[in-house]
Amino acid sequence: MLLVVDVGNTQTHFGTFRGEDLVEHWRFATVRSSTADELGAAFANLLDLRGLSFDDLDASIVSTVVPELEPEYEGMGNRYLGHHTILVGPGLRTGMPIRIDNPRELGADRLVNAIAAYDRFHAACVVVDFGTSINYDVVSAQGEFLGGIIAPGVEISMEALHQRAAKLVRVDLEEPRGVIGKSTIDSVRSGVVYGFAGQVDGIVERVRDELGEGTRAIATGGLAEFIVPYCESIDETDDLLTLTGLRLLYERNAG
Repeated sequence: MLLVVDVGNTQTHFGTFRGEDLVEHWRFATVRSSTADELGAAFANLLDLRGLSFDDLDASIVSTVVPELEPEYEGMGNRYLGHHTILVGPGLRTGMPIRIDNPRELGADRLVNAIAAYDRFHAACVVVDFGTSINYDVVSAQGEFLGGIIAPGVEISMEALHQRAAKLVRVDLEEPRGVIGKSTIDSVRSGVVYGFAGQVDGIVERVRDELGEGTRAIATGGLAEFIVPYCESIDETDDLLTLTGLRLLYERNAG
């Protein structure tokens, strides 16, 4: 089986594939100070919950936006998996030309999402990834990574609002009761959900103005489920898009 790991600033999402089939996947909080041994213990425990072990894993690939964890994942692979772990970065065969000013500054997660989206649509597309930030990554009809848009994420914005406004309480992200809030909590919740939905629709439509109305839009990320139901521009939602992209990238570099 193939182990795929997407290390974000807030959460780490990983799964196991047997061929093209996802066997299982998990999420846990990203801890920037984790050592290779601590990562090994965390992965072993989660795998064991599904009756799996390191012995079931033949290969692994890791995408991380946390640079200090790269050597730790390499160390985990060498020590516990018994093979070299592929790290997403310069030098890998992507099958996707990168048309930005400095390709080396492109985040690994953004590249992986773009690869997965284009493999699905084989057409111009934009990925909307709801993570610590909201990333909009744009691919041309020819399969080129054209660039993107990065905006503050939902949780960052909610936390900033709570910290900067003394009378605004911390609010859990839930479905609003209506657009017009009847309490402070309802008002904040409505502003966050409808505000971000409006942002998504506005940006996606501007991308379509540049690339054409046929540009497909796909959402992913842990918070997509809260915002996408209120969007009009998203064609599909796939929480597993990044894991699929990692599998595709591994296949393009295996052997």
